[in-house]
Amino acid sequence: MKDKKLEAEVKSVERRNFLSLTGKGAFTAAVVASAAGTLGSSEAVAQTAKEERDRESAADHTMVIATAYVLGASRSYPIMQLDLKENIQNATNGKVYVKLAPGGQLGAGGALVQKVQGGTIQAAQHSLSNFAPFAPSIDLINLPYFCGSNQRFTNLVNSKAWKTDVHPKVAAKGFKPLFYVVIDPRVVAVRKGGSGAVIAPSDLDGVKFRVPGSKMLQQYYRMVGANPTPVAWGETPSAIKQGVADALDPSVGALYVFGFKDILSHVTFTQAVPDSQVFSCNLEWFNSLPKDVQEGIEFASEVTSQQNLAKVPAARAYAMSELRKSGVEFHSLTDDQLNVWKETGGYQLKDWDSFKIELAGSMDAFNALEEGANTMGRYYVHDA
Repeated sequence: MKDKKLEAEVKSVERRNFLSLTGKGAFTAAVVASAAGTLGSSEAVAQTAKEERDRESAADHTMVIATAYVLGASRSYPIMQLDLKENIQNATNGKVYVKLAPGGQLGAGGALVQKVQGGTIQAAQHSLSNFAPFAPSIDLINLPYFCGSNQRFTNLVNSKAWKTDVHPKVAAKGFKPLFYVVIDPRVVAVRKGGSGAVIAPSDLDGVKFRVPGSKMLQQYYRMVGANPTPVAWGETPSAIKQGVADALDPSVGALYVFGFKDILSHVTFTQAVPDSQVFSCNLEWFNSLPKDVQEGIEFASEVTSQQNLAKVPAARAYAMSELRKSGVEFHSLTDDQLNVWKETGGYQLKDWDSFKIELAGSMDAFNALEEGANTMGRYYVHDA
């Protein structure tokens, strides 16, 4: 009884300190203190607030970075936003102060892309799919087995072909990619009371599979035997609970972060398509900065990218552990089992040629990107 009373008192102090900071306009200080676990100490909170005020007043430039995720999400979904803030501030020698806007405070997805493009905010995290309207080549990541594994995705976005083909198109629309965030490949997740474990495409026969608006993903799940069922993301949990859809395909980390752990039974690592993100920056703002500050932001982005790659297996392990507590069973496929999926719906099939030409511009351009995905670069990342 005493433990519960003490816990309630601690939470009350933490809430009071958080509200006190945000009420004074020190939201970033509040989230930094929250991430450090120091909200329960008034002295530590005051110290954090002072450090943030000092950093902000000493900086020449303020950089707002908005995300859809709360800071604690990196434990299972390695967005690394606090790391990016710290790295930018340190690598620019304090010339840039980063204000974080996590948890969808300024919007999510396409809304953040628009704010970055318009210069309302300096940078944001969003999915690569949100970039596709500005550089259609990016949508090639949704070609099944083109860059579904973490390593192939990392190879691709760091390749010369990607940087010479995709980045100029993105820049022409006013963006600078800071770094690409590896989360994990999408999975096949089946609801409780659904059809059971999915090991082969034949196990998806007739299964109502929740898909986003992507034509490629809809075609892929049709090719492997499922019944693609478009459902808006916000309506997906209730659709899965009610049996409107029987399965869905976010990464394991996303399934945990978005609260699916109590409504799933089986998860299979099919490694078809990446569930990937990017931090983008307003190019005009970036170009207005002194050269040394630009170099500092680029170096900080590089450092954070490598931290993200190192974090992937630990984040996955945490999400899997939490999902297992709710009875979810996980299934990894052998090379032979994976080959069945690739042979049934993989990007090498003629069915995908029209997408390759439309998105890349030509088969030659696509082939260059394919070579980039196939070529091991300087970065290693763990695959499930």
